[in-house]
Amino acid sequence: MLQASRSRRPAARTPHHTWQVTTSEVVSYQVVLSTGLLDPANPTLATAGVPQGTRPGRRLVVVDAAVHALHGARIGDYLTRQAVAHEVFVVDAHESVKSMETVFEIVAAMDAFGISRRREPVIAIGGGVLTDLVGLATSLYRRSTPYLRVPTTLIGMVDAGIGAKTGVNFRQHKNRLGTYHPSAVTLDDREFLATLCPRHLCNGLAEVLKMAMVKDPVLFDQLEAHGPRLIEERMQATGSADGGAAAEDVMARAIHSMLEELHSNLWEHQLQRLVDFGHSFSPVLEMTALPELLHGEAVCIDMAFSSVLAHRRGLLGRADLERVLRVMRGLALPTWHPVCTADLMARGLADTVKHRDGRQLLPLPVGIGRACFVNDVSRAELDAALAALLDLGGGVGTLAVSCGNRGA
Repeated sequence: MLQASRSRRPAARTPHHTWQVTTSEVVSYQVVLSTGLLDPANPTLATAGVPQGTRPGRRLVVVDAAVHALHGARIGDYLTRQAVAHEVFVVDAHESVKSMETVFEIVAAMDAFGISRRREPVIAIGGGVLTDLVGLATSLYRRSTPYLRVPTTLIGMVDAGIGAKTGVNFRQHKNRLGTYHPSAVTLDDREFLATLCPRHLCNGLAEVLKMAMVKDPVLFDQLEAHGPRLIEERMQATGSADGGAAAEDVMARAIHSMLEELHSNLWEHQLQRLVDFGHSFSPVLEMTALPELLHGEAVCIDMAFSSVLAHRRGLLGRADLERVLRVMRGLALPTWHPVCTADLMARGLADTVKHRDGRQLLPLPVGIGRACFVNDVSRAELDAALAALLDLGGGVGTLAVSCGNRGA
């Protein structure tokens, strides 16, 4: 809608013209939980993101280096057998190179490939870092180019790959530069998790636990009952005790809870967000401990600390607090790290206040499955909570240190 008005300023000789532009854009994208994406007989990946009945055409495929080492031959064979003309651009994507320099490398590959602005979505295959990089690159290229996300890590499937945000780090700040640019389709295939290191499964389960603690007590029960087994079975159907039913339900509930919170606030006009649980202290913690801590591990430390804050305020009972910490340890996730000093936690909250427009808006659990927001946490309260967390035996789960910091 366009409205024009004309008025004469009291002290001016010429009219003052004003145009008010009001418009809206419908945002629609899909998240599909499926299997067998690289089966040569399955056209899902080849035809995703284009009008029904349209031939697959050409694709630039941006693949994480670790994923390419494991699945590169299958990806190439799949696209060839689906008659998709393609080029593969391999990116060594990890948190230390999550920067504009890497984004520019992807943009250069897009430019050299000569992709169509609307009909040839870029395919991003990798973890959350890779999909963030490709998302930002495609949002900038010709001011918006479509892309598809194929997350290969659990954290990508349930969190990083299903929202609208893209981002890269800047000057030791986590995701300080970014855009809102959802992929046309996100395709989640649990079969990719079969080759994932256990540590990275635990990393993703931290984001699942986040949604369980503030929104879905049934999901919390499932993690409590099945979490260690799901890690051992790599979230697979083959060889699992229940044919993969628990793994599929955990993923479906986590994705649904996340999208339920995101869909009405994709552009974050409302800064009071349940999904920020575990993300108030963790950005500074993660960047300080880089590359030692993974994202989900930092989030879990944040959640443990926030749970102690909630307990000290009478929001979370002692039995529930102990239950939360027990589940975290059962998922081999850390509840503390040596960089967690009182000064660091205070600095993390201060940085979060800037990010949330001058308010703390700190989500704290109210029992298990609900949360509230507080704005009055003091430095003394932070110091006491950190001391209490240490008294409760903060530590690192065994699997959290059992393999490297790269996902596949």
